[in-house]
Amino acid sequence: MFRVALAQVDVVLGDPDANLGNIAKVVSEAARQGAELVVFPELATHGYDLGAVAGDRSLAAGDPRLAALSVSNPDVVVGFHESAGVRTHNAVAYLSGGAVVHVQRKLYLPTYLAWEERKHTSPGQSLRAFDTRYGRAAVLVCNDAWQAPLPWIAAQDGAEILFVPANSAEDLAPGSVDPEAYWDQLLGWMARMQQCWVLFVNRVGTETGANFWGGSRVLDPSGRVVARAPRAQPSLLFADIEPAASRRQRRALPLLAEARLDLVGREMARLAAEGGDR
Repeated sequence: MFRVALAQVDVVLGDPDANLGNIAKVVSEAARQGAELVVFPELATHGYDLGAVAGDRSLAAGDPRLAALSVSNPDVVVGFHESAGVRTHNAVAYLSGGAVVHVQRKLYLPTYLAWEERKHTSPGQSLRAFDTRYGRAAVLVCNDAWQAPLPWIAAQDGAEILFVPANSAEDLAPGSVDPEAYWDQLLGWMARMQQCWVLFVNRVGTETGANFWGGSRVLDPSGRVVARAPRAQPSLLFADIEPAASRRQRRALPLLAEARLDLVGREMARLAAEGGDR
C-alpha cells in the first residue's frame, strides 16, 4: 500500500517556469504530509490553450527541470507540452528518483466544441502500461479515457492503476454536454470493468473563457469513490492505494481473463481494411 496525493491546481497559461516552481512547492508539501506519489493535471506545466501562447515554450521530455521534480522521495506524474523535433505533443511524464520512467502522448486530440488540440499538437501513436515501484500503471490523457478500447487495452497490458490527468471545463456549449455527469459515469465504469484503481486529476481555474471544475477523485477496483476533491478550488487530495486489490478483484470476477485478442485483432483489421479510420 502507498499514499498518493492528487494535486488539483490552477495553471498559468504559457509560463512553464512559474508552473514548474509551483509544482515543486506542491510536491514538497505533499511529501511533508506523507505522499509517496503526486499526480498533476494534463498540461500542468503550460496551461491548456496552447494556441494563445506566443512562441514555442514546449519542453523536451529529458528537460532536467522535469526530472528534478522527483529528486526527493515522491514519484511525480505531470502533464506537459512536449517538444519532439518537428512535432509537439500533449504528454504526461512519470518521474521517479530524478529520472523519466515513462512518457505517454495523448492519442485522441479533440477538435469539437471549443477544443482545437489537433491544430497545436500531434497525436501519440502508442499506449503502453509500465512498471513503477508501486505497481503497473498506464496513463489515459483526458479525452483518451473517453475512447472505449483504451482502458481495456491498458488493463490487458497489466495496468493495475490508471492515471487520468485532465483539463475538463464546463459551460463551453451550454445544453450540449455536462462534462461532470459524463465523467461520473465514465470513471465508475472504467474502474469497475477494468478492475483497477483510477486516479482522475482535473485542474481548476479560468483560462481564456474556459472554467475548469476540478472534482478530482480516486476510485477503487470495484468502482467505489474512496476520495474526492471539492469543485472549482485548489486542493491536495490524499488516498491510500493498494494495487493488490486490483489483482484480488480480477481473480474473484475474471472479466479480463478471456480477452480473445486474436479475435479482436482480426475484427479491427477487417474494419480498417473496409475503410475505417486508421
